[in-house]
Amino acid sequence: MAHFDTEYQRLEASYSDSPPGEENLLMHVPEGVKSQWHHIENLDLFFQRVYNLHQKNGFTCMLLGEIFELVQLLFVVGFTVFLANCVDYDVLFANKFVNHTDSSKVTLPDAFLPVDVCSARIRNNAFVIFVLIISGVFWLHRLFKFIYNVCCYWEIRSFYINALKMTMSELPYATWQEVQARIVEIQKEHQICIHKKELTELDIYHRILRFKNYMVAMVNKSLLPVRFRLPVLGEYVFYTRGLKYNFELIFFWGPGSLFENEWSLKQEYKRGGNRLELADRLASRILWIGIANLLLCPVILVWQILYAFFSYTEVIKREPGSLGARCWSLYGRCYLRHFNELDHELMSRLSKGYKAASKYMNCFLSPLLTVVAKNVAFFAGSLLAVLIALTIYDEDVLAVEHVLSSITLLGVCITICRSFIPDKHMVFCPEQLLRVILAHIHYMPDHWQGNAHRYETRDQFSQLFQYKAVFILEELLSPVVTPIILIFCLRRKSLEIIDFFRNFTVEVVGVGDTCSFAQMDIRQHGHPAWMSEGKTEASIYQQAEDGKTELSLMHFAITNPQWQPPRETTHFISQLKERVHREATGAPSDTHPMSLSESEPRSLIANLLTGPSTLASVHFDRDISLANHAAAGINDGGSALRSLSPISSSLHLRGSLSAAHRAAGHTSRTMAGSGTDARTVSSGSSAWEGQLTSLVLSEYASTEMSIHALYMHELHKQQSRGEMSRHTWHRQESDESSDSIPDEVRSEPIPHSRNFPRSHTFPTTVPSPSAIPTSASATSSTALGQERPTAQSSSQRHHSGPTTDPFGTGVKIVRSARVPMGGWAEDGQTAQRHHEPLPEESLEDEMPPHIHKVT
Repeated sequence: MAHFDTEYQRLEASYSDSPPGEENLLMHVPEGVKSQWHHIENLDLFFQRVYNLHQKNGFTCMLLGEIFELVQLLFVVGFTVFLANCVDYDVLFANKFVNHTDSSKVTLPDAFLPVDVCSARIRNNAFVIFVLIISGVFWLHRLFKFIYNVCCYWEIRSFYINALKMTMSELPYATWQEVQARIVEIQKEHQICIHKKELTELDIYHRILRFKNYMVAMVNKSLLPVRFRLPVLGEYVFYTRGLKYNFELIFFWGPGSLFENEWSLKQEYKRGGNRLELADRLASRILWIGIANLLLCPVILVWQILYAFFSYTEVIKREPGSLGARCWSLYGRCYLRHFNELDHELMSRLSKGYKAASKYMNCFLSPLLTVVAKNVAFFAGSLLAVLIALTIYDEDVLAVEHVLSSITLLGVCITICRSFIPDKHMVFCPEQLLRVILAHIHYMPDHWQGNAHRYETRDQFSQLFQYKAVFILEELLSPVVTPIILIFCLRRKSLEIIDFFRNFTVEVVGVGDTCSFAQMDIRQHGHPAWMSEGKTEASIYQQAEDGKTELSLMHFAITNPQWQPPRETTHFISQLKERVHREATGAPSDTHPMSLSESEPRSLIANLLTGPSTLASVHFDRDISLANHAAAGINDGGSALRSLSPISSSLHLRGSLSAAHRAAGHTSRTMAGSGTDARTVSSGSSAWEGQLTSLVLSEYASTEMSIHALYMHELHKQQSRGEMSRHTWHRQESDESSDSIPDEVRSEPIPHSRNFPRSHTFPTTVPSPSAIPTSASATSSTALGQERPTAQSSSQRHHSGPTTDPFGTGVKIVRSARVPMGGWAEDGQTAQRHHEPLPEESLEDEMPPHIHKVT
């Protein structure tokens, strides 16, 4: 059998920013010239704090927020103990009379117990003492952490002022791209990282999102046990903040975790020889952490209930319908997240899709429930009207027992009923709404399209977009459910987790160990059904699902226009942009790809914001109907995006769209060589025009990504017709389906054996995207599909390799049925499973995470 060679070895980095011959250059700076920020040892933590300080709008806002969190913890614990032990509720509810010498009125202090009685009741309650001790220890821990964070963030404040030349008053109004551009620029002066001559945008993202990229990859490969089939509820997703915290504690930073520090995986996890021993060790550790969660369950549960009560009671009283509102679930945020996508970028994208998502879910209100809600609202409204009328006539009516409570409850009942009554002007158009949602969230299972009107699609989408009340209920149940998931579900996946971290970890010089999926290498992790056919050599085990690699690459390239991707990646981006531009505008095949910094407002994106785009004759090399469907999808998405665009109306007010865009284009061309993000640079005429330019370009980037996502999904949909569907909802548990894949896949041969490195073979010198010719897309596409990667020198380590013929005999290698990370099945059909015994532990350093049959 042919095995994966998982030996830890050096390979080329995914990109190169050093001149030839200086790839391993270690910068030496004399002692007298070193700055305060020269050679920062823990750059992960440093960049995370720089990002957090920017997102929290400066040092003062961050400091006040931390102080109020400490005070809030004291208030919740102290106020709860006071209410439980120091209040005489008989006096408060008028069940006991109080004798007064000067007045007959009962005051609030009359309901308070004396201090000695209150303290005695607290001392005699063992549970209260236990809660106070636990809370005190936790609060002291938070206090020490607060003091440490203040010292660290004061240094970050100094970094902003002295190195980045940005004051704290300017920080709330500066974009992250501007901060990032200045960090890249000062690397040349301060040498923050001594292992690289220059920093890139991808380096910064990798350090900030190192662990989050791993979590996104594990959710994408269905490795984490978050999907369950319950007797009554059916398939259900349970992923809460408590469960996520325990996952990160086990994998990344807790005692005995897989990482020895923020940037390096432990050496024993990089070799496959002792994988069974490591899996047993990880399973044992998961068991103990689950037991600890079980012991702390009462305290955590009480805290969750109290915190939810104090947080949401006032909101529910003020807006009872808020519980009927929806929010993006924690699982939805992880499933919809791109690789290398920061928190504010993700939330901005999901917020733009919130309105369409709410409208889509409101399309499925039950007619029977609507009839019941209308009648209940009528009866409750009648009673409420009478009580309000009596109160207006004589306010003494409020003194009658339970009258005020009845008015409040009737108002809440009416508000809840209204949430089940649809708008009479609402039009049932789920397919169009789902397309608008896709334009913003960028990910969607294949079988949703064309089935948006079905309740099955609605139920599956509700796993991503859940009720706020369900979110609160899940968080309340999390202390009870989390230990069960850890002990009985996660432990069984310990071997798969060990294999995942070994096979999908690479070491990049100047960055450290990162998730290989975060490299966004089409050849290494691309999917043939997502425009990567002929460009990827990844096996099923290595492929990212749902087009995650391709969409993440496009998102990062559009969000960071100054980033210079590797040559192969540049070809992929250029060809995709050229196809979108050509098919949307009917331009000839030699039209250059669309560029936001150089094209006039007549481009596709500007037309989508300001008016309908001209979808003329469509030319596509492979299938004319495929191109027509893709162009139609772009047209529908464009009209939807115009209706939801937050700035489309304001851009027409002063005719500032073209002016701002031309100014931005001039600025981008002027600063092309400086590394400064054009979006963050003012046009120079006024501060208002600079902010408008940044807003317009940000909207352009968001809309461009939406159009590319729609286009890629439409191509994927047409390409996948007649083929087996592979998506998350059909992906089964990996420990059950690891031994079976469909016969069509099993019999699919690899064209021929290739010897290529086990990581991203990117060139040493990366040309600028503008230097790549795009006039003949067909020729470049053919050349890209036929080029063979070559072995290169080392500056990156990879812990797994692709399928090769280790014997060099030229034999045909057939994909095996053993897929450790999960299998797939069609609707109503389950593949046959033949469970095979696991192979014995090898004495060598390599162990196959994926087995191939040699014929």
